[in-house]
Amino acid sequence: MSLNRSIEKRKSVRSFKKSKKPDYRKIIIAIESASKAPLAGNIPCLRYILVSDKEKIRKLAIASDQDFFKDVFYVVVVCSDKILLEKSYYDRSEMYSRQQAGAAIENFLLKITDLGLSSCWVGAFCDMTVKEVLHIPDNVVVEAILPVGFEHLKLERRKRIDFTNHLYFDKYKNKYMVPMPDPRD
Repeated sequence: MSLNRSIEKRKSVRSFKKSKKPDYRKIIIAIESASKAPLAGNIPCLRYILVSDKEKIRKLAIASDQDFFKDVFYVVVVCSDKILLEKSYYDRSEMYSRQQAGAAIENFLLKITDLGLSSCWVGAFCDMTVKEVLHIPDNVVVEAILPVGFEHLKLERRKRIDFTNHLYFDKYKNKYMVPMPDPRD
């Protein structure tokens, strides 16, 4: 699948087939794609936990108050450990860590789509519970929970917001591009 096709096809899926188990190796391929996202100072701070334990997945769904993924076969939890970034970037390390996480998660979601699977970026959860369930150290930040599976109900993708409403030129709120003068004039 082309990148453009993956971008157009990607959507947040909240209904997964309970009878069809994905090949975990495809999820690992998607995690590898996530790991190729841009890194501040080429310092990798992200960690990925591939969860297949049914009871842990159920607890993660409860911690997220997101019942829709309690029965999936796999969940990927993305975490960041910014300690190495702090040595180079001090007070900007948290921002860079979050930027890396966002870029990596998008790479993951696009690759999952490319591989014929579906996911949903879950960002609301009780951090303390997720850390407890997965034995994540206190200094590590849980960035996202990504349930993975096959889409159960093929729903239409929601209409996307027209990006041109959010595009400005040369300064904030300027909606028009000023044509460049022709150098031949």
